[in-house]
Amino acid sequence: MNDLMEERLAETLVAIFDDLFEESVTTVLRGGADEPFYEPGSPAMVWFRYHYPRSALHEISHWCLAGESRRRLPDYGYWYAPEGRNGAQQAAFFAVEVKPQAIESLFCKALGMPFDVSIDNLDSPPASKEVVAFRRRVVAQSAQFRSRGLPHRAQQFLSRLQVLKSEEKVA
Repeated sequence: MNDLMEERLAETLVAIFDDLFEESVTTVLRGGADEPFYEPGSPAMVWFRYHYPRSALHEISHWCLAGESRRRLPDYGYWYAPEGRNGAQQAAFFAVEVKPQAIESLFCKALGMPFDVSIDNLDSPPASKEVVAFRRRVVAQSAQFRSRGLPHRAQQFLSRLQVLKSEEKVA
């Protein structure tokens, strides 16, 4: 996908998200950030990196999982350790990322986009046993969401993505 296509898709994701959630949950999606971030307020802002659709899908996934109390906190109250995490920090990252990345994988599939887990740490080789185990947990969680259902807001967004993709096939 070239830069222009990514930018257009990111704009489409913003339009879909805002259409669904700006009035009902007083939350908007915005690109252009150097780093993704959730900012509570009226409206609350879900920021994603630059014009990257995958960043948007990832941040939407986190938002879809955050309960009302977490949505009152900057970045949902989560900690973030930057690049170069130690083993314990990376394990904590993997623990909180299974569900959001499973939802993100379903969003990607609906759009026909490739998906692989984000390990967000260059010190973790993609073939390491920890990353392989994380990838398996994400796949298993994705299957569980498919069989038992997604959280309500995630299902709403996924349904819109599926409509978008089906309209693309017709056009």
